[in-house]
Amino acid sequence: MQIYHSLVNRAFDYLDYRDMLKDAYEDGKAANPLFSYRTMAKRLGTDPSYLFRILRKELHLPVRCVPDALDFLGLSGRAAEYFQLLLACARSRGKLEKQEILTKAAALRDVERRRLGKGEQAFFRDWWVSGIRCLLEVVDGNSRPEELAARFLPGVPVTEVQSALEILLELGFAKKAASGRLLLTEAHITAGGDEKVVAVRHFQKQVLELAKESLERFPPELRDISTLTLAVDQEAFEDIRALLRECRRQIQKRVEAASHPDRVLELSMAIFPIAPPPKSK
Repeated sequence: MQIYHSLVNRAFDYLDYRDMLKDAYEDGKAANPLFSYRTMAKRLGTDPSYLFRILRKELHLPVRCVPDALDFLGLSGRAAEYFQLLLACARSRGKLEKQEILTKAAALRDVERRRLGKGEQAFFRDWWVSGIRCLLEVVDGNSRPEELAARFLPGVPVTEVQSALEILLELGFAKKAASGRLLLTEAHITAGGDEKVVAVRHFQKQVLELAKESLERFPPELRDISTLTLAVDQEAFEDIRALLRECRRQIQKRVEAASHPDRVLELSMAIFPIAPPPKSK
């Protein structure tokens, strides 16, 4: 039974598992003044004095307590693996071994993303706004609208490219250098809040239409489109969704490692029912 959902979202912010446990204790105390070391120790399967010394970083959480700790923190999947790697790192004495464990832990962390809020949904107005943002990296910040417009297939009017550049500057997603070139300020962007629903759906419709047109627009060596028709149950469906989320995360990690980009791609992964399950009676 998990207590603090907020801690689940913060799990990858920690570099020491004991800081995570300490924050969980402080969250519990703030939510309920009766919450104590005894209460938390019972949940973790240890005694209050031992827990106190763990939080002071004088001792380590016993391995036998790890399942209870994961349950208490509400961690599962990648977050649970991250917690266990931090524990292994803290318990390790070898410098090289510590570095290897931290490298594995870092691979589990999400890429840093700027979350769009209210008033920033213009970024999703047209598919080429995000495309131009990525293209700026390809052309090393060259912000001449005519040259940027010439790179796109299908074509984008020069006036629309100019408008998109203004949007990027206004939203702070790019900044102008002294040389006149535009520099990106964010590596990854995601939408947040109620405003995202309409804006993102509009954007996704445009991108899916581009995906359809790409079948005729580009030869197979420049694209990769495949489909699967599946018969699944609800559990398998949820597992597939989790796999797709992890795939997107790994792709973002790989993109961060691309040192000399020479093209801009749109990637659309879609899974949807063509024969949905019957409605429950």
